[in-house]
Amino acid sequence: MAATGEEAAAMDSISRVPPAHPTVLSLGGSSETRGEPGETAADGQVVPAAPKKPTSSSDGGVETAEEAVEPDINELCTDMFDKMAVFLQGELTGTCEDYRLLENMNKLTSLKYMEMKDISINISRNLQDLNLKYASLQPYLEQINQIEEQVSSLEQAAYKLDTYSKKLEAKFKKLEKR
Repeated sequence: MAATGEEAAAMDSISRVPPAHPTVLSLGGSSETRGEPGETAADGQVVPAAPKKPTSSSDGGVETAEEAVEPDINELCTDMFDKMAVFLQGELTGTCEDYRLLENMNKLTSLKYMEMKDISINISRNLQDLNLKYASLQPYLEQINQIEEQVSSLEQAAYKLDTYSKKLEAKFKKLEKR
């Protein structure tokens, strides 16, 4: 949406205002005041004078750069560093907790694998025992197979004998009838 009329004039007046002088930060952490604008400070630098606020009847309620209140930069920096410290502390705490959780999970996994190793060793031992027992039973199993073959041959012989005896009985009955 484009600005019209008084709003456009207010925006135009804001863009023509000379930029404010940057505030000099004291890196030593002292909170001494720099003095009044135009005076010479203790370190020999002249404190810049703040530009005068132009009065205009067509500002339309728009705040200019000179009207904006400059907050104390030291307080803002201290607040920012405090909040950043809290944030980083939280991040590091979360990371430490994650690593503790991973460590606990690794310990539990290691214990589970040790249990599985013990179980597999027991299964291997039992399988060897079963293989030895099967090997010791193998001659008996072969004897059982031989006996089964003999029984099946005897069964076939019994069927043949039964059929022969039935034929013989039939012949005998025929002879008897004559």
